[in-house]
Amino acid sequence: MNNTDNLVKIIEIKKSVFAENEKDADGLRAELKKKGVFLLNLMSAPGSGKTTTLIQTLRRLKGRLRVAVMEADIDSDVDAVKIREATGVYSIQLHTGGMCHLDAEMTRQGLDNLDLSAVDLVILENVGNLVCPAEFDTGAVRNAMLLSVPEGDDKPLKYPLMFSVCDTVLINKIDVMPYFDFDLDRCRENILRRNPKARVIPICAKTGEGVDAFADWLVEEVENWKR
Repeated sequence: MNNTDNLVKIIEIKKSVFAENEKDADGLRAELKKKGVFLLNLMSAPGSGKTTTLIQTLRRLKGRLRVAVMEADIDSDVDAVKIREATGVYSIQLHTGGMCHLDAEMTRQGLDNLDLSAVDLVILENVGNLVCPAEFDTGAVRNAMLLSVPEGDDKPLKYPLMFSVCDTVLINKIDVMPYFDFDLDRCRENILRRNPKARVIPICAKTGEGVDAFADWLVEEVENWKR
C-alpha cells in the first residue's frame, strides 16, 4: 500500500466523521425547534473577551428571555462560576477532555443536563480557538463570534471558515483601537468578503458599549425561532 492510498483513506474517514456530525446536528436543531429552545454557539480566540461579553449580554437579556449557559473548556470551571456569580444565570461547565471543539453529540450531552422547559435561549461558549470550532456543527440555530482589536483586522483573511460560518461578528475592545494598527472599516470589509450576510457589531465588553445591539439581535432571533 503506497502513501497515496493512505491519504485517500484518511480523507474518506474525515468526510464520514463530518457527515455523521452534520446529521446529528440537524437532528438536534429539529428537537430544539419542537421545544421552542434557541441555541447560540459563541466562538472566538482565547482572550478575546467572550465571557465578559456574555456577562454584559446576559444583564441586558434579564426579564426579556429565560437563559442558560454552557461553558466549554478543556479544563476548569472558572467561566461557569464567573457567569453564575455575576449574573445569577444558570450555567454548567463542559470539559472536552483535551479536544479543541464541541460537536453535536457533545453539545447534546450538555443540553441533557439543562431543564429545557425553563429556558428560551441556551448560549454555548465554545472552546477558545479560531480553527477547530468552526469545522463542527454543534446543532446551534445561529453562530456568533468575537474578534478583538488586538488580534488584528486581517484575521478574516487568515481564518476564512470561522468568519464564513458566523451570522454575527462582534468586534470587541474598540476602546483600545487608537493604540493598535486596526482599521475598523477594513476589518468590516474583510469580514463581508468572507460572508456578505454577516452582521458586524463593534462593541466594548468592558464598558458595555454596543452590547445592546447584540442583545436586541438575540431577542429578535429567538422570537422568530419560536414562531
